[in-house]
Amino acid sequence: MGVVVLGWDFNAAFALGDAMGLDRLTIVELLPDIEAVAIRHINERAQGSDDP
Repeated sequence: MGVVVLGWDFNAAFALGDAMGLDRLTIVELLPDIEAVAIRHINERAQGSDDP
């Protein structure tokens, strides 16, 4: 089966957003949707099912 990514470290995401000067409410609103799409693509590529 290999490597499977389950999710992102949101503490790290908040720290990165803070360092970039992003509003936390914006991070809270956008990050879950971005994470879902990114995780799906990461896992597809890890399993070799994503055609380049």
